[in-house]
Amino acid sequence: MAILARTEAEVVAAVQWARAHKRNVEIAGARTKRHMTYSRYQGPVLDLSRLAGIVEYQPEEMILTVRPGTKVAEIEACLAEHDQQLGFDPPDWGPLLGAPASSGTIGGAVAADVCGPGAVRYGRVRDHLLGFRAVNGYGEAYKGGGKVVKNVTGFDLPKLMCGSFGRFGPLTELTLRVFPKPPRQASLAVHGLEDGEGLRLLRLIHSSPLGATGLAFARGTAWFRFDGTDAALREKLDTARALLSDHEVSDGDDAVFRDIGNGTALDAGARDVWRIHAPPAAAPRIVSALAPARWVADWAGALLWLATDEADAEAMRAAVAREGGRMNLMRAMGKAYLHVRRLHPSPPELAALEKAVKAAFDPLGLFGSMGF
Repeated sequence: MAILARTEAEVVAAVQWARAHKRNVEIAGARTKRHMTYSRYQGPVLDLSRLAGIVEYQPEEMILTVRPGTKVAEIEACLAEHDQQLGFDPPDWGPLLGAPASSGTIGGAVAADVCGPGAVRYGRVRDHLLGFRAVNGYGEAYKGGGKVVKNVTGFDLPKLMCGSFGRFGPLTELTLRVFPKPPRQASLAVHGLEDGEGLRLLRLIHSSPLGATGLAFARGTAWFRFDGTDAALREKLDTARALLSDHEVSDGDDAVFRDIGNGTALDAGARDVWRIHAPPAAAPRIVSALAPARWVADWAGALLWLATDEADAEAMRAAVAREGGRMNLMRAMGKAYLHVRRLHPSPPELAALEKAVKAAFDPLGLFGSMGF
């Protein structure tokens, strides 16, 4: 059973129906990320894919308000006409997760915390969502945040919604800040590196004042991306070459960062795909402990993509947790992972807090399985 909502009023009516009948509902958009929250849910689906469109765009104020079903590709095309972009550099995970390319929605990007390589410079989704409208488990429409960057009134609810996978209810409107597109962009590369040295070079450039917009390592090559005006970019590249002078530095390929963000640089084949957030300095130890078949580092090592054959998921997560990290299963190909939790379990004290927040927004637990 699918409930198609084209307006906020229809979302409210759908939630009120679910509340009255005590039925769970799956919140769905383009369904490009269902692999990330696998479940056997067979109940009603609240489809937000038609709740789409740009509500308001103020290029001079760099503020954009959209409905959740709006395609990210549509938003990026609109912003490009004004030489602007989304700062969190949203990648396209569709093909990696078995969905069509360029079909992901902005609601799914926010709910699943979909950030690309540029987040190392401009921040993740939580740093860009200024405000939102949503419907809670009481069937009430409400708003959080606002339409200005400096908003200190009340609780910072927008950050709560980022990466929440819709646990607190369907979003009906999103207000984001956007950034100017850089005049120029260029990359550098250092090839033939051992893993530890490659990750060290990423941290070296990250700790400099150069403001790199991409810092990645894959298969023995460290990649560095910078942007700016002609003069500023030349200075950044010269300084980066000086910092990397112990190695042979060559011109890089900006397209590499698109593949890294999309997960395709991992070349996972038919293997399971994991994504790890951890302190950058811990990356070498995590890779050594898990010994994946393939791996890629992004965000100067703070983000790791891993491709593995079937292994002990709990043992892997325990190893990552010891380093202060979290390990999420993006895509499961083997039967051994069909019943493994996709998202890293929270420690008891955090889980208790999450449960209390969930109860405040959704006391009946209507919103359980998400299909972004």
